[in-house]
Amino acid sequence: MILDKDKALKIADYLLQIKAVKLQPNDPFTWSSGWNSPIYCDNRKILSYPEIRTAVRLTFAEQIKNEFENVDVIAGVATGGIAIGALVAQELGLPFIYVRSSAKGHGLQNQVEGDFKAGDRVVVIEDLISTGGSSFKAVEALRNAEANVLGIAAIFTYGFQKSIDLFEENNCKLFTLSDYDHLIDQAAATNYVNDSQIESLKNWKLNPENWNK
Repeated sequence: MILDKDKALKIADYLLQIKAVKLQPNDPFTWSSGWNSPIYCDNRKILSYPEIRTAVRLTFAEQIKNEFENVDVIAGVATGGIAIGALVAQELGLPFIYVRSSAKGHGLQNQVEGDFKAGDRVVVIEDLISTGGSSFKAVEALRNAEANVLGIAAIFTYGFQKSIDLFEENNCKLFTLSDYDHLIDQAAATNYVNDSQIESLKNWKLNPENWNK
């Protein structure tokens, strides 16, 4: 869910400016899943640009305050959500923890790192939502550790119906600062792509698994 369309377009513009998102419908990328994709997203680049990093931090903090009451802890998803999650926690004056993709194989074998109490109200920060599977594993790990997960917030999502359904079916609120549709609108408005490329980009979202085969 996008909470503010103007902010979504602004965040999309930032991502395009710094090439955190690359659009190449004529020279597609291959994802690890084997899908051909006209888009590649690496939101870790945001950390290298202080002005944009600040805008993302402040937008997250504002939206979290508007959407959730009495948040106790911010949690980042390893690895992309750790740095930005810590910045958001600092902005909100809240404790920060992070969730590994799996439990450590040594020491205390923690999957959730940092201090929190059972019942603490947690908002999870992620950099990118694709199919939602890895992000929801972090939510499950927190719930298994008896945290009260209020929801998950991400910088960007492709907006696949599979991810939307996953969070809805598991009663986990999801919002993102920007998404694929706003990105394409911004790319068109700034002539980042031409009309034929826009059509190809929209077709990809309709059937990403079989696009351009």
